Order: sequence, then C-alpha cells, then structure tokens
Amino acid sequence: MWACSLMQRQDFAFEKLRWQPKGCEMEEFEGPKFLKRMQDKTLAFVGDSLGRQQFQSLMCMITAGKDRSDVLDVGNEYGLILPPGSTRPNGWAYRFLSTNITVLYYWSSGLCELEPLDVKDPQTEYAMHLDRPPSFLRQFLHKIDVLVLNTGHHWNRGKLRANRWVMYVGGAPNTNKKIANMGRAKNFTIHNTVKWLDSQVPKHPHLKAFYRSISPRHFVNGDWNTGVSCNNTKPMSIGKEVLQEGSSDHAAVSAVRWTGVKLLDITALSQVRDEGHISRICITSSPGVQDCLHWCLPGVPDTWNEILFAQI
Repeated sequence: MWACSLMQRQDFAFEKLRWQPKGCEMEEFEGPKFLKRMQDKTLAFVGDSLGRQQFQSLMCMITAGKDRSDVLDVGNEYGLILPPGSTRPNGWAYRFLSTNITVLYYWSSGLCELEPLDVKDPQTEYAMHLDRPPSFLRQFLHKIDVLVLNTGHHWNRGKLRANRWVMYVGGAPNTNKKIANMGRAKNFTIHNTVKWLDSQVPKHPHLKAFYRSISPRHFVNGDWNTGVSCNNTKPMSIGKEVLQEGSSDHAAVSAVRWTGVKLLDITALSQVRDEGHISRICITSSPGVQDCLHWCLPGVPDTWNEILFAQI
C-alpha cells in the first residue's frame, strides 16, 4: 500500500537521497549485518501508522524486499492475531530464524491503554487512559531488547469521535479542562508513558528504549480532508540541509529529558522531504484527497531506520 513504484508515480529521484550527518560517517545499513548484530534480540515498534511504516521499512531493508523461507510469523506469541470482524490484527511479529531476531509492530496510536467500557457491546466507547501505558508494553516489555515508541497524528477530535475514545485519568472520565485540550492531552500521555518506561529500565538492563519524534505532514492550504495537495516530486525543493542543533519536536525533547529513554529525532530531516509522500497516487484514496502524511516506501522512513541502527 506504500509502494509508489506500483502506483502511478513516475519520478523516483526521492529514492536516491541519503542523509549525511555533520561531522561523522553513518554506517551503511546492510541486512545481514543487522541480523548478525541483533542476534537473539527483539526489536519492537509501538505506535501509530507512521510507526507501522517504520516497521514495514525495516522489514524490507532486512530482506531487500525478497521472500525468505527463514522468516516465521510469530504474532501469536504476542497476542497479535486477527480479532473477529477486523480486517487486520493489532500488529505483526516476524522471527528471522538464521539469527533468532524478532521484529514486531504493535498498533497503539495514542500510546496509552484503551479499555472497552462494555465488552458485550460492539459499538461500545473506549476508555482512553492517558496515565497508563499500553497494556501490550506492560505484558511484553521483558521480551523486548530495543523499543521504539511514537504517537502524534491521532490526537484530534475527529479521530477520538470516530474511534469512540473517551479520555480517562485516574480510572475515571477526565474532568481537568487543561488536559482536555488535545495538545496538552497528547503531551500528558507522552510524558506519562515515557516516565513509566524510564521506571522500568533498571529492571530490564538489556533494554534500549527510544521515543521517535513526530513525522512532519506537508498539507498545503488546508488539511487531509479539505482538498489540499502535496504535489511536489522534486527532491530538496524546500531545502537540503538542517542547520538547527535542537529538535523541532519540543514535546518529545521534554518527555525524554533526564530519563533513560533516548530521542530518535527524525522531524527536521523529514521536514525537507516533502516530495516523498504518497500524495495523490494512493490506490485507496478518495477523489480530491491526498495523503501528505504517509511516505512512499522505499523512502524517508528508511533514513529513520539507518539512524536507529547507528544509535543501537
């Protein structure tokens, strides 16, 4: 669904760019090298659809896009099965038998626990516990060696209404008007989940934990559902370098400060890559709707994984 080469896109210059950090040579990513260094380890992505893209990018980078007979679907070990009536599971987990490395993704767009208020009602609302990490993390953190968290683009009223999510704090509906603000609710949740994760790091000395900064959107003159566009296909048309020292995602910086969770900062370098989005060529898009949020693969998320590999 992200393979722009299988759609109508004709210009693939965006695939030929590589990020160059200042003052150092970043090691080139190689699938066999990654598998060897991550032997007997588990790498988990937990987050929204951009986290899913990073997971899918890494799987393709490891395999070079080819089917492999030594890759085993182990989703059932992590409860990642297809729920009744759903079109896809809450995530995927694959094990490379050659070096016993597991790569998985778990969908948690808000990075907090979701709890159905009435398990018998298929149209039930869900308690969105802003002060509780996803139950998946509490259940499986001991099995994870490298963890990458992210959230951001689901924090709007439309998404909450569509998913029937109700903000909860302290086990009850939120009554704090300050937290009711979407931006503050997001930051409150990020801080709480990172704080919980930091408290777990001493118990899991093998764990390397990252919070990935937000992936930028490039909607021009509006939003995704108001007929906007991101038609540019020419690389580096809005810039080709990042000169700032600090991250553009101040909420992420604040959340990880003085913790054992590291920042995987991809925001500014992705901001200059507006040509890499799905744009109008998405095979599932409605007329007049462009995807200026998700990325073509191969593409920008590959850079995120190169940086992740270097930091690991």
